[in-house]
Amino acid sequence: MAEKEIALLRKQQEKLNEKSFDLEAWKSQTMLFLQRIFGADHLIVKMIADLKYDYSSWNLRDATGNEKSDDPVKMQADEVLEAAIMELESLGLPRQESSAEKAWELMEEELTGKQYKEIRAIIEAGKKNKLAKVQEVLSKLEKENLISILSRILIS
Repeated sequence: MAEKEIALLRKQQEKLNEKSFDLEAWKSQTMLFLQRIFGADHLIVKMIADLKYDYSSWNLRDATGNEKSDDPVKMQADEVLEAAIMELESLGLPRQESSAEKAWELMEEELTGKQYKEIRAIIEAGKKNKLAKVQEVLSKLEKENLISILSRILIS
């Protein structure tokens, strides 16, 4: 299971109650941890990034009354972390896609089925001169396709 990750998120929950709490510093640190655990595009990471204090006149007026005794931003942050912990406890660590898998996925999107299968067969076969054969197949591609493939691989 993900004991280390859960312990790390529990520590972040504890930091919410410290006297010297700084939301932006806490968010930066928490986002680093969550990105490593779940990936940068996970909804939990985005929810932490979106945390902020609302200084609108309505919110300030409500905060001066006795209705709200707890900090709503800290409460939301705690709930998001609790959801992350529950996900880790229930589902375990998310499967991290390797760079090679991602590159193959992007190539499959850009190449025709025949081109993709041809390159895949060359690489999976135990033949020599794989590099030269792959280069030969890629040299037949349009320049725009090659640029698109390389761009998408670099961005991912």
